Amino acid sequence: MADRKVDVAFLKEARGRILQELRHAIVGHAEPIDQVLTAFFAGGHCLITGVPGAAKTLLIASLAPILELSFKRIQFTPDLMPADITGTELLEEDQTSGHRELKFVKGPIFANIVMADEINRTPPKTQAALLEAMQEKQVTMSGTTYPLPKPFYVLATQIPFEQEGTYPLPEAQQDRFMFNVLMPYLSEDEEVEVVSRATGTGLGALKPVITGAELAEAQQVIRDVEVPRELSAYIVDLVAATRPDESTAADFAKSYIAWGAGLRASQNLVLAAKSRAALDARTTANLKDVQDVLTPVLRHRIGLNFRAEVDRVTVEDLIGRLVKHVPAPGKK
Repeated sequence: MADRKVDVAFLKEARGRILQELRHAIVGHAEPIDQVLTAFFAGGHCLITGVPGAAKTLLIASLAPILELSFKRIQFTPDLMPADITGTELLEEDQTSGHRELKFVKGPIFANIVMADEINRTPPKTQAALLEAMQEKQVTMSGTTYPLPKPFYVLATQIPFEQEGTYPLPEAQQDRFMFNVLMPYLSEDEEVEVVSRATGTGLGALKPVITGAELAEAQQVIRDVEVPRELSAYIVDLVAATRPDESTAADFAKSYIAWGAGLRASQNLVLAAKSRAALDARTTANLKDVQDVLTPVLRHRIGLNFRAEVDRVTVEDLIGRLVKHVPAPGKK
């Protein structure tokens, strides 16, 4: 498999076969799966928000064998400590010489795919243990830096409703996630199929489709996809319109938004649009690519104020109004 040429045609074919394999394990959720794959090929991390039983864990665990990547799951709890994630140093003694030395024991973060399950159930101190790993792809302990495996992804699940013992993610950490993917309840027909499968004989092993090395190469192919200058300007205008304290803000942003999206939103919109184009075997991104990824990129980067809560305005409502407010390329 390593000798195959990785180009946009390869990516489209690989995407189709990955979806085919995932259908053996996952029922429904076509849009969330598509968004996760878009982020994966672009090299981005994902927040996955959904009610319990929405197949969040199953989706992440199913991707590892299909992509031939190592996988570790961390269950976040109120008593979890940062060292439980990154690893810790232990004092070891040589039984022969009596010499003692510190040895670093790697934590579960040393894997290609790290699932941070219910990340908003642990305090911010432990949540922050992921920050360096997500941004720098490394862990530093006592002045020594340990590189993480390549490729490296953090896929964090969180429950969407407030419960006792939950801690919202700080804005700076949310910003490190390319997408916030929403996994809602299934339709009635899809739920019937899940119930039928659950009482069946089970599924066979998922077959690998693409290697980790090919996935890393795919990320470079995606970065080479072109984005027309007018489309880049459109992206910047979209993001700027969400900032309530700026002169570029839309009127509804000033009314309902407490804090808007930053530079990482613009960068992730460009990269995600490139990924969408490449997975469709195109070498140039278009307007639809941008609009398709706008909601998962901005969903966790816009903070609503009290007035929005009173008027029952959601982030998704504001993103819809944003698309109508900012003129698309060629329509100014």
